[in-house]
Amino acid sequence: MSFISPKIDYAFKKIFGSEESKEILISFLNAIIYDGKKTIKSLRIINPFKPGQVISLKDTYLDIKAVLFDGSVVVIEMQVASMTAFSKRVMYDLIKGYGNQLKTEDDYPLLRPTIGVTITDFIFFKDKEDVINPFVFKHQKENWEYPDTELRLIFVELPKFKKSLAELKTLADKWIFFIKEAARLDDIPESLGVVTEIELALNIANKINMAPEELEIVERRAIALQDERGRIAYAEQEAEARGEARGEARGEARGEARGEARGEAKGEIQGRLSEAIAFVMRLLRKRFKDLPTAINNQIEDLPVEDLESLGEDLLDFNSLEDLEIWLSARIPNQK
Repeated sequence: MSFISPKIDYAFKKIFGSEESKEILISFLNAIIYDGKKTIKSLRIINPFKPGQVISLKDTYLDIKAVLFDGSVVVIEMQVASMTAFSKRVMYDLIKGYGNQLKTEDDYPLLRPTIGVTITDFIFFKDKEDVINPFVFKHQKENWEYPDTELRLIFVELPKFKKSLAELKTLADKWIFFIKEAARLDDIPESLGVVTEIELALNIANKINMAPEELEIVERRAIALQDERGRIAYAEQEAEARGEARGEARGEARGEARGEARGEAKGEIQGRLSEAIAFVMRLLRKRFKDLPTAINNQIEDLPVEDLESLGEDLLDFNSLEDLEIWLSARIPNQK
């Protein structure tokens, strides 16, 4: 047997977000949110993956949204690489999932709790050892929870999970192992197969059960995601190297430094601006493919603060017209 990696967003949505995957998603969410208790009995997937659905590389946002038995909304996402303002993006998605329940502003008593479950293939909380980290609103000094647990965030950091097959004990252990290691398996291990929903997930992930077109999409997305991780790693190395070079230069020139310091600061700002432009342009090209030259020029003229805002806001754009409207608000004199 050979399995696709659930860490690839397309595969993740196919496995957890299909109509026939409801029992899989219920088991996974019970494991991650409710410590394995069978709290969730039923749910409805809002944006289900459909068999035969064609997804291109420009479709970069393959999250799963579901409504639980009690009306709570859950947003689940697999994120393989870090990005600028990632923590803000996660919070934005949570708040959007909460606010989108309303039809009018007077309907707020009808709001149901919203839970954001984010699985990362990178370490987000660098000084913490826990694999699963849940967050709720609490009193800043006394640590007691807000009366209504309306908003919850749960992070699952795959690189922190080190257990082998023989060490898996909880349902959460088994699901996290499945997501992290399925692509390395040659068959369905007994310790995973005893969980009916995980066995079903492995059968969906089995390459022999997938159409050639789907396997091609999975391969292309895997390459694209790996390329993105490589670009991020390269940018981090370059930034670190520049920082070391600046530090050495400052040490050598300490006695005369004012003019040089201004030059370094200017260079640092320019470097940050260049990185922000490159990052935003990559996201936009993935989303809209070809961008008009006029739009390219307008984006290159934006300050760093606007570029960072654009990196967050473009997730809500459905067309180039939305982008043009956004730019017109930042560049009033454009025609």
